Amino acid sequence: MHGGSESLKLLRVIEGSYKPGVEEAFRLAVRAGLNKLLLPYLRSLGGAFAGELEREEARFEWFMRNAVEVVGVLESAGAAYALYKFRRPVDHVSVDLDILVEARHIPGAVASLRGRGFRVVVREPYTVTMERGGFIVDLYTQPSFAWVVYMDGGRLIREEAEDIELNGAAARALSREAEVAVAAAHTVYKEHMVLLMDCLVAWRWLNERAWSIAVEHGVEGSLEILLESCSHIRRGLVEAPYKLKPHTLLKAYAGKMLHDPVFRGTLPNILRYLAKRDLGLKISTRLTRRSY
Repeated sequence: MHGGSESLKLLRVIEGSYKPGVEEAFRLAVRAGLNKLLLPYLRSLGGAFAGELEREEARFEWFMRNAVEVVGVLESAGAAYALYKFRRPVDHVSVDLDILVEARHIPGAVASLRGRGFRVVVREPYTVTMERGGFIVDLYTQPSFAWVVYMDGGRLIREEAEDIELNGAAARALSREAEVAVAAAHTVYKEHMVLLMDCLVAWRWLNERAWSIAVEHGVEGSLEILLESCSHIRRGLVEAPYKLKPHTLLKAYAGKMLHDPVFRGTLPNILRYLAKRDLGLKISTRLTRRSY
């Protein structure tokens, strides 16, 4: 393993085997934020960044408090749901709370959250985005991008959800193995970018069951791409976040289109999706962004 890359140094800091100097610590903090690892990074540094750690801990507590409230609302409404892209090997502060909800339960879930002060800010074919006081909740019926479905949300809820404890409250969430498959598909088909957080999910939770879930949902190609990308990162050959190459993405989409009839059937939705957006701005943002 080559130890010179910032990504590997960041991992070593989190593992407790490396102590950066002051200047390097600031650079690694930026990379940690891009890779959704700022909270565990600051925790590993101890008192060196006490003020920043206190602010990030406060953000984490705020996020979890809101998450517990939203889950309680869905439980009370009797919705079939599962926290999605939520369970990770380390604590982190997400930009929003993603939840898979059975399509027939979306109206009740939306009405119940409205009763707690949330408002609908975006309503799309497979997603309803709600917000209250800066806290964002995305209710998904299907994992999708640009209105194209790449996994079966209902099946994930029925077959891969399990009971967990969320800050002392009961909740339903995807299993760790399902999160491996979901992380790979989301990284490749939607984001086109691999974060160290995605690698940690794969490195720590990949097993035979995770592979089976990926195969059952037709996303094993994305899991192979994720593992290959994470191998490059682990060997110090590239930095994370790592943008996937165009030829890699084309191969992934071609394979998915060939073998997944739902993906193939919803692919034309891209045209409707793009028609409602500033295409130039969308492309520019994709090309210049450093994380997701």
